[in-house]
Amino acid sequence: MTISDRHRRILDAVQQAGQVGVTQLAELTGTSEMTVRRDLEQLADQGMLERYRGGARSLTLRGEEPPFAVRTHEGQDAKRRIAEAIADLIVDGEAIVLDSGTTCLEVARLLAPRRLTVMPLSMHAANALVGAPQLRLLLPGGEPRPDELALTGPLAEASLAALRFDTAILGCCGLTPDGMTAYDLADAAIKRAIIASAHRVIVAAEPAKFSRTALAYVAPVSAFSMVVTTDDAAEDDTNALTAAGTIVHKA
Repeated sequence: MTISDRHRRILDAVQQAGQVGVTQLAELTGTSEMTVRRDLEQLADQGMLERYRGGARSLTLRGEEPPFAVRTHEGQDAKRRIAEAIADLIVDGEAIVLDSGTTCLEVARLLAPRRLTVMPLSMHAANALVGAPQLRLLLPGGEPRPDELALTGPLAEASLAALRFDTAILGCCGLTPDGMTAYDLADAAIKRAIIASAHRVIVAAEPAKFSRTALAYVAPVSAFSMVVTTDDAAEDDTNALTAAGTIVHKA
């Protein structure tokens, strides 16, 4: 494999995954970790990627969100652990607004048996909550995005503006010390409306989200009361979020 081919393979892997470790890249290219580190330094000097201790991150914005059906099968254990930790933070009797996304769907399934008032911003989550005997289900207006079935638009925003919740549970596409980002402009607007409607804002974020930046800016890290992730999240990432103004809880 030529240097050019090796660099292309490294860039493709980093772009696809968002971030990749040196050991993985060495296995992928069939070279030593020392060689991969030199390659990463060269590519970083050219502005092609960002180096971090032990690997590299993509500098390219991931402008398209993977399909909902694909995401439901990714990181299932991490999503369940995050959802369980968030459910433990909720007290019976609370009024909850629940964002769209696959991790928030896991949260909805855990909240269904509880004595709560919940307004989901996703038809997937609404289906998981409908008929729950103790739960009061509030349905917002809005236009469902295809596949995702997230409710967006002026009707959804008006529903949020008319209510005040004890806790908001937010999903995210990307979360760095610079703030939260979303793939879709309408989704970003709904997330801002969710934040404005709640006394406490909890973000559900798998560790992979800490290396991603999507198209639409949502809010600074200081807007969130807490970020819930898993215990394998990198210390550098979680410490940076704490320094930016939130609490990080590892499940």
